[in-house]
Amino acid sequence: MELPSMDSIKVAVRVRPFNQREKNAGSRCVISMQSGTTTIIHDPKNPEHIKTFTFDLAYWSHSGFQRDKNGVLISTGSNSEFAGQRDVFRDLGQGVLDSAWQGYNATLLAYGQTGSGKSYSMIGYGADKGIIPNVCEELFKATENKEKNQQYQVTFSMLEIYNEQVSDLLSKTKKPGGLKVREDQHQGFYVDGLTFVPCDSYAQIERLMEQGLKARTTAATSMNATSSRSHMLISIQFKQVFLDGDLTKQSIINLVDLAGSERQKSSGSERDRLREGSRINLSLTTLGNVISALADVAMGKRVLHIPYRDSVLTRLLQSALGGNSKTLMIAAISPADICYEETLSTLRYAERTKKIKNKAVINVSPTEKLIKELKAENNRLLSRLAGLGNSGKRVADKTKELEYLLARNQLHLQTIQITWEHQLEEARKEWEEQYRAITQERQMIKAFPYLFNVNEDPQLTGVLKHFIQAGSSDVGQAPSNKIILQGLGISDKHAMFTNMDGEVTVTPQSKCRVIVNGIPTVTKTKLQHLDRVILGSNSAYLYIGFPSERSSDDLARFDYDFFQSELAAAEGVSVDKLGALNDKDGKVDPSVLAVFQDYIKLIPLVAEANQMSEELMKGLKMELKVKNLASSDSKGYDLQKEVIVKVTNRETQEVWIWSKAKFINRKYLMEEFYQHFLDGGDIHVAQEDDPFWDPIEAIHLGSAHVWLQSLAYGMKLEAQAELLNSEGLEEAIVLINIIPCSSTGEANSEDDVVIDPLELLGKRIDFQIQIIQCLGVKWLKEDTRRGIQIGYKIYDLPITLYTKPVWKNVNAKIEETVHFVALNASHKFLNYLQKNALIVDLWGLQEGCAELNCTQEDLITWEGNILVDNTKTLTAQETNQATSNQMAELYLKLLKLEQETELLRNINRALREENVLLKDTLRGYSPRQDQKLSSVSKIATHQHHSDSPQMCTSRISCDADFAKALKVFYQSMNTVRGQFLKLRHYRLPEDDQMLRPFTQRQSHLLKDIGELLEASLWKLKNDVALIVKKKRESLVHTKYRGSSFP
Repeated sequence: MELPSMDSIKVAVRVRPFNQREKNAGSRCVISMQSGTTTIIHDPKNPEHIKTFTFDLAYWSHSGFQRDKNGVLISTGSNSEFAGQRDVFRDLGQGVLDSAWQGYNATLLAYGQTGSGKSYSMIGYGADKGIIPNVCEELFKATENKEKNQQYQVTFSMLEIYNEQVSDLLSKTKKPGGLKVREDQHQGFYVDGLTFVPCDSYAQIERLMEQGLKARTTAATSMNATSSRSHMLISIQFKQVFLDGDLTKQSIINLVDLAGSERQKSSGSERDRLREGSRINLSLTTLGNVISALADVAMGKRVLHIPYRDSVLTRLLQSALGGNSKTLMIAAISPADICYEETLSTLRYAERTKKIKNKAVINVSPTEKLIKELKAENNRLLSRLAGLGNSGKRVADKTKELEYLLARNQLHLQTIQITWEHQLEEARKEWEEQYRAITQERQMIKAFPYLFNVNEDPQLTGVLKHFIQAGSSDVGQAPSNKIILQGLGISDKHAMFTNMDGEVTVTPQSKCRVIVNGIPTVTKTKLQHLDRVILGSNSAYLYIGFPSERSSDDLARFDYDFFQSELAAAEGVSVDKLGALNDKDGKVDPSVLAVFQDYIKLIPLVAEANQMSEELMKGLKMELKVKNLASSDSKGYDLQKEVIVKVTNRETQEVWIWSKAKFINRKYLMEEFYQHFLDGGDIHVAQEDDPFWDPIEAIHLGSAHVWLQSLAYGMKLEAQAELLNSEGLEEAIVLINIIPCSSTGEANSEDDVVIDPLELLGKRIDFQIQIIQCLGVKWLKEDTRRGIQIGYKIYDLPITLYTKPVWKNVNAKIEETVHFVALNASHKFLNYLQKNALIVDLWGLQEGCAELNCTQEDLITWEGNILVDNTKTLTAQETNQATSNQMAELYLKLLKLEQETELLRNINRALREENVLLKDTLRGYSPRQDQKLSSVSKIATHQHHSDSPQMCTSRISCDADFAKALKVFYQSMNTVRGQFLKLRHYRLPEDDQMLRPFTQRQSHLLKDIGELLEASLWKLKNDVALIVKKKRESLVHTKYRGSSFP
C-alpha cells in the first residue's frame, strides 16, 4: 500500500490595483510585498504599526502593468514586479495539473472579500483568462499527444451553493430545495444527481462554463440572491486509462470560488432579537471553524471535533481540508486603506490555513478495480469448468451453476464498460445544440437592439441578452411573453418594448416599476443607446441600440454601482451633498464616500425587501436615511454619518429604525421566509419568528444644541431651540431655561454675574435646567395617538435624564425643573461650560411601547440635588492627561496675560506722556500758585481718602454694567450660533430650477447673520464706551469735589 504524501496547504496572496471607488476616495496603498513571499500591511491610522505575513507566494498585481493589443495585462518592463494571470497560472494552475497527472486529487480555493479580485484570478475577464480556463486549456493540450495504449477521460460539473442549497448549473431543470449531499463509504461526500458532462476539447468546456454562468445569473435574478454571497464549485474528473496494463489513475480537480468574506459588524445586528446571518453565511462561518480546528491539530493541540458536517460546503471540501488532496489557496486582497480591516482579516485567515496538513494518495479507480476483480473471478470460473468431468448429475449441476455465474459477471462487465466514445457522442450532440443557440445569438447581436444584464458580480454582467425584435415585445413572467423575465417585482405582464421606424420605446403596464436612467417612468418612453433600465425591484439592464448607433463604447463604466448611484442621485443623495471636500487636498472625505457606498449598496436591498413585504402582505414600507451624528456631538462638530433604514407600518403608522447591520441580517431572513413562500410552504409563523415584525419601540426624532456658555458667566439663558432630525429638518421647537441659582433654588441676581469664568474655579455652582414646552411636534401631527419624551445628559452624568411622557398634544407642555450642583467647580467643568452644548433629544412614543426612564440609583445626589463634576481618584494615565490639560490651559492663560500686559504697557506709556505734559504746564505757574496748588493737593488727598467708599460703590456699579453688557452680547452670540447650525443643515434642492431661489435665500440668511454679528459687536463696543465714559465722569467729579476746598 502506498504511503500518503504529507503536505501543508500551499497559500498565495495577491493584491489587485485600486478600483474606481478607491480612486475616487483618494485611497492610499497599505500593502507592500518583499521577495515574492512576504506581505506587509500598514495600519492607516497608525502608519508605524505594521504586521508582516509570510506565505508560499505573494503576487504584486497593484501597479507596474499595461494592456497589450488583446486586452491582457502585462508587465511594463524588467523593473516592474507586476504578476499577471500567466504568472499566477504557472505557479498555482500548473501545480494543480501536475498533481492531477500524478493521480492525486487537487483543490484550489479562492478566498477574499467581495471585490478583492477572487473571480478575476479564478476566471478572468475576456482575453485575460484566469486559472480555471487556463487549467482546462492546458489539460486538453497535454492530452492531444496521447499514446495509442492510453485513454484520457475528462468530465466537467459546475454547481453553486447558496443558503445551504446546492444548484446544478448545467442542468436544464431545477429541483425544489436543491440537490442533496450524501455520503458513501468509498466515495465520501458527493452531490446526488449532479450532472457530469464528458468533454473531449477545451472549446466544449468553455461553452459549458458560459452555460453555467448564464444559469447562475438567471438564478440570482429569480431567487433574489447576490452572487457575492454564494459559492461556486467547478469539478473536473480526470481519468488516465493505460490499456496495455491494468493501471488506471483517477483524480478530481476542485476549483472553488468562495463567497465574499466580509464580516458584518456586530453593532446593530447584535441587538437584533432574531439570529444573525441566517443560513446564508453558515458555510463560510463553518469553513473558518474547520480551518481553525485543523490548524490547531497541526500545531499539536487537542481537538475533539472538526465540524465538517455543519455545512454543505465543508462536507464537499472535506477531502481538500486535511484529507486526500493536494490543496492550494489564493487569498485576494484590496490595497486600499479603507479596506484595512477586511484585508487584515483575510491575511490572518490565510495564515491559519497554511498550517493545515493534508494526506494525499494516488487514486486507483474503484470501477477499474471492480473490472479487474470480475475478470479474475471469470478466469477462476473458467478454470473450474475446465477441470470438471463429463458425466454425472452432480457434475452437470455444478457446470450449470458456474455458467450462470460467468454470464452474470459478463453482463456486469458490459454494463460497466459502456464505451467512453459512446458517452462522448451523447455529450457532443447536446453540445452542438447549445453551440447552434450561441451562434444564433451572435448573429442577432449584429441585427437587433437588446437589453444587456448588469449584475453586482462583474462575471455575471452581460451573460443575459434579451433582443427587441421588430414590432411589440411584451416583458414579464408569463410564458406567453416574447421576453420572459423572472425576479422580484416582475409582473406577468410588466412592460412592452416596441421596435418601430428605427425607434425603441418602453411602456410600463399599470403600477409596474420601470426606471430609466434613475427616474421612474409611467408613460411611453423612448430609449437611447446606453440608457439604463431597471425592471421590478432590481433587474438592471443596459440598453444597446441599433448597430448603426453603436461605436467603440466603454460598457465597463456602466457597472452595478453606476446604476445605484443614479437611483441615489434621483433621491437627492450624492457624495457632494453628503459632505464637502477635504480642505487639505481637495479630495472627498473617505468617511463620506464610505457612507455613500453603503447607501448605494442598500438601495437594491431595500427595494427587494419592500417587494417581498408587498407580496407577503406584511404592509411595511422601508426607506433609506442618512443620519448625521453631529446631532449627538456636544461641540457641534460635523462628525461621520451613517445609513439607517426607517421602517413604517402603512396601516398602524408604527415606526422602527434599523441600523445597516440589523437590516442586512433581516434581509437574509426575509429571503429565507420568501423562498419558503415560493416553494408553497406555510408562511404563518409565530410573531417572534417573523423577520418583518419587531416590538414597538421609542424612536429618536431629533436633537437640539443649547449652548452652556452663559452658565460659565453666571447668566440666565432662556432658549427657544430647534430640534432637528437626522436630515437637518426641523422636527419641533423646545423652550428651555438654564438658570444659575442658590442652593435653595432661588435665581441669582445680575450682581452675581462674573466677568471671567475662572472666578468660579473651586467654588460651588448651583443651576437648574427647566424644560417648559415642546411646540409644533411633527411626530404628533402625523398621528395624534402618539406621545413624546425629552432626554438630556450633562457633563459627567452616567445616565440620560428623561422628562415624563406627554401624549396626544402637538404643543406638549412639560414644565419640569431639575436642580444640579457642582460642589468644587474644576477647570475641566468650566471649560466644558464654555465650549460645549447641552444635547436635548426628542423621543417619539408609540402606543404599546415602554416609556424611557433613568435609574435614580445611578445618580449621586447632594442635599436632594443631582451632583455633577464629581471629583474622583485619577489613575496614573488620567493624572498625566490632567496635568497635560492644565499645562495647556496655563499656557493659554499666559498668552492672555502677556497680551493684557502689553495693553497695560501701552496705557502706562500714554499716561507717562500725559504726565510729562502736565509737568510742563505746572512749570508755567508762579510760586504763589505753587503753594496754593500744594495745599489744594493735600486737601484733595485727604478728600480722596474720605470719599473712598463712594468711589468703591461707583466701581461696583460699573462692573455690574459691564457684566450686563457681556450678558446681552453672549445671548446675541447664542442666537448667531443657532442660525449658523440651522444654515449648515439646509440641503440643496433636487430641482435645478430651485437652485437660484435657494442660493438667494442662503445669501439673505448669511447677510442677516453678518448684520446681527456686526450689531452685537457694535452694541458691546458702545456699552463699554458708555461704561468707560461713566467711570471717567465719576473720577472727574471726585477730582472736582477735591479741588473745591478753600
